[in-house]
Amino acid sequence: MHPPAPAASATAALPLAAFFFPKDSRPLPCLLLTSLLLLLLLHLLSSSSSSSSSPSPPPAAPHLAPLPAADASSAGPAPPALAFLLTGSAGDADRLLRLLLATYHPRNHYLLLLDRAASDADRARLAREARTGPGRANVHVVGDPGFANPSGASALAAALHGAALLLRVDQDWDWFLHLDAADYPLVTPDDLLHVLSYLPRNLNFIQHSSYIGWKESRQIKPIVVDPGLYLSSRTDIFYATQKRELPSAYKLFTGSSSVILSRKFIEYCIVGTNNLPRTLLMYYTNMPLPHRKYFQTVLCNSPEFNRTVVNHDLHYSITDKSPKNEPRLLTLADAENITQSSVAFGTRFAKDDPVLGHIDEEILHRRPGEPAPGGWCMGAGDDSPCSVSGNTDVLRPGPEAMKLAKFLAQRLSYPGFYSQQCIWD
Repeated sequence: MHPPAPAASATAALPLAAFFFPKDSRPLPCLLLTSLLLLLLLHLLSSSSSSSSSPSPPPAAPHLAPLPAADASSAGPAPPALAFLLTGSAGDADRLLRLLLATYHPRNHYLLLLDRAASDADRARLAREARTGPGRANVHVVGDPGFANPSGASALAAALHGAALLLRVDQDWDWFLHLDAADYPLVTPDDLLHVLSYLPRNLNFIQHSSYIGWKESRQIKPIVVDPGLYLSSRTDIFYATQKRELPSAYKLFTGSSSVILSRKFIEYCIVGTNNLPRTLLMYYTNMPLPHRKYFQTVLCNSPEFNRTVVNHDLHYSITDKSPKNEPRLLTLADAENITQSSVAFGTRFAKDDPVLGHIDEEILHRRPGEPAPGGWCMGAGDDSPCSVSGNTDVLRPGPEAMKLAKFLAQRLSYPGFYSQQCIWD
């Protein structure tokens, strides 16, 4: 029923994948989860202390801090593989290219989607430049997308379409990550893969709440039509005069559009035999902002998955105090808080904002036009260290991995892990 755990020399005895568990056995698995994170922290500490005696990597450029030395002999689980859906609209081609480089690792799979509001020339340039460089056979670009209105169901349709394409391209991945062009990583790809390698592959990271409040009258009961689902031109959604009552067959949940979902759950939504995902998809088709509600509602109404939910999307954002309650743009003034956030991604950034250069230099150690370096980069010299690919199983986690591991250890500790899961208020 569950996918096998990755091979590990130091943790082979721990049941990494056996975390679908009955209600009366909650403490023990959660203690095992915490133990796994503690093992990760100890491993990171030992790696950082041993790196001082390891051969140093080639010297970095003066404005970049050097990465810790790679240690191929360190014991630990095999790294996972991630499936990234990177989405944007008109004018976002360069932002998606930058986001691709900042998150790139040869183990992962990438699908870049510029919706139909972008020009064909931008889409062709994106496809051409995204696949240049060694090891880019794992990068794909959607050639014939539809419109993705951020207020309507077409945005949810784009996310589901991207997930289905990633399943079709290759099923050898563990988590699905949906990032917008305005998102940016706050950890290196090696940091993220290293931390996730110590977690059960069935966990789903998604911010959610059953408290609807003001959204009931503004986002739940109104009936809308998104022309992006059936027209070849961009048209805003329009509202019907009628409203509908809340359903009684299932509980509605809401949250953010940023998700990190297990492959098993994505298969459940795309190709599963259970009718709940399709029933909810039809219900949300005529609702404003369904991409902020659909996955949350499916997860929390599915007995097979509602105990695998971590109530956080691993994104840092600052909510605007305007009536729309949207995340505001992050700037250099937020740099210290961004660095101390201990999460994996940030939301939202303006195009080419100086804070992105700060993240590249201080956290990702990434040169302009180059991927974030990691253990797989074997090129000599400073110009292009990732021009030659090495062993993709070798990771070089840095201090941000320690912060992310501590953050997850707190989120997965008992009883907090269960007290924030799919609460039916």
